Amino acid sequence: MDAEAYRADSRERWEAAAAGWGALREEIQRDAMDVSLWLIEAARLQPGHTVLELAAGAGDTGLMAAELVAPDGRAIITDGAEAMVELARARAEEVGATNVEVRPMEAEWIDLPAASVDAVLSRWGYMLLADPETALRETRRVLRPGGRVALAAWTDGAGNPWATRFGRVLIDRGLMEPDPPGTPGPLALGEPGRIEELLDATGFDDVEVDVIDLAHRRPSLDAWWDHVVRTSTRTGRVVASLSPAEHYEIRDAFDAAYAEFVADDGSVAVPGRTWVAAASA
Repeated sequence: MDAEAYRADSRERWEAAAAGWGALREEIQRDAMDVSLWLIEAARLQPGHTVLELAAGAGDTGLMAAELVAPDGRAIITDGAEAMVELARARAEEVGATNVEVRPMEAEWIDLPAASVDAVLSRWGYMLLADPETALRETRRVLRPGGRVALAAWTDGAGNPWATRFGRVLIDRGLMEPDPPGTPGPLALGEPGRIEELLDATGFDDVEVDVIDLAHRRPSLDAWWDHVVRTSTRTGRVVASLSPAEHYEIRDAFDAAYAEFVADDGSVAVPGRTWVAAASA
């Protein structure tokens, strides 16, 4: 993999996807709430702490953390995509957070002094990076002794049909190429033991890893289609390139791929399974 080319393409895709993530922020956070709560508890936050959120997207987890470290502590909420930073900044203003700094920052090159924060949070961020090991080394560098990192990364494809079903439809029809082994992505840290290996290699101690099962709930297959197309940085590109005839065909295949998750009332609950992990610097 050409890491620099990947970084450039990833940043471009996330800039483009930010509008969809912003529009769907409330339902995304609802589905992910148990994960955010686990991370915040595992970070062992206290009033007066400084907490850093990496690859924050709309910043919901960091804003929850900001409440716990107030009034004298602060949260630094960051993302590599400027459009995502703007989402988080708008959300911070909306909730009236006064102890929050929102700014662009790359997780692989954290622009903070050594030993300057008490906790680092990243909900589904490290797995998307070209070099997650470097990012974790940077994470440890900026943590004070005894500081905590708390992260989430999706498990394998079997536990996450939301991430694999439609992709398989597009790959089978020659509309998208499968990722080569070792490519960053939602399932890149899914192999059991991989997160522990990375945390150990980057000098962390007191490692704990758990699993959380969740569901992506939408009122209909139409709403689920809208979610996938608007939030997936690769899928949106493919769907936008389809002819009308191809679009109808792909939509039928999409509905068939997720039919088993549709309830009698038409609502959809697509399963997800994620690792959650924490460790001490």
